[in-house]
Amino acid sequence: MNNEILKVSSKSNPNSVAGAIAGIVTEKGQAELQAIGAGAINQVVKAIAIARGYIAPLGIDLITIPAFATVVVEEQDRTGMKFIVKGAK
Repeated sequence: MNNEILKVSSKSNPNSVAGAIAGIVTEKGQAELQAIGAGAINQVVKAIAIARGYIAPLGIDLITIPAFATVVVEEQDRTGMKFIVKGAK
């Protein structure tokens, strides 16, 4: 199981996040991403689409499971989104 969580902000580069997703999915089978706010969620969705293009030539497709998550930021609970991205052949 992958314990590493990729935290994505609205300023994250989608190409860099996509590379991380592709690397983790090919190595461990799944990646988990976390985002708070519309801008960050937008970057996650773009990164997942880009990552799919990176690993499609390997015969791997991506399955994404979105869910709400409670995240502690500066000692306050915030509601964000988490995305579990799994590879499927």
